[in-house]
Amino acid sequence: MSEAATWSGSGEGEHLWFLGTLATIKVPGEASDGRFALIEFLFPRHASPPLHTHPQDESYIVQEGRLTVQAGEQRFELVPGAAAVVPMGVAHTFRVDSDTARVLVLSTPAGLERLVRDGSVPALTPTLPPGETQRPSAERLEAIFRAHGQVNVGPPLSPED
Repeated sequence: MSEAATWSGSGEGEHLWFLGTLATIKVPGEASDGRFALIEFLFPRHASPPLHTHPQDESYIVQEGRLTVQAGEQRFELVPGAAAVVPMGVAHTFRVDSDTARVLVLSTPAGLERLVRDGSVPALTPTLPPGETQRPSAERLEAIFRAHGQVNVGPPLSPED
């Protein structure tokens, strides 16, 4: 375990283009001996992952924009300054209801950042990726999810949901 502080300044971190988003790993799991990881996401309008579970608690802190979150039987909205925690194993998803959303995601324990790394390409700029940015094939993406304990159990939230 490291006995030195780790920090990430504004705009700093490992910038990755992950499935149409910008993911910036602000504090990797390696810096906390695997206890947690902190990732800042920039999401486009209507971004929504499949309904899924994984072996980490996932906390959201909305910096900019609006999200609708579905966690188990609960559905709620998060606006700037709002936060939520989804316990490990609870099926969840979200949808971005604003033009973009900037959200801090805390993975406890660490692990989500490794999934993001495995499904990403390095970001050439700290912006949303261009439309032609390469993504893993559906088969490769399923293998990445499986390797990191993510189980997809349903569809994403559509704009009409």
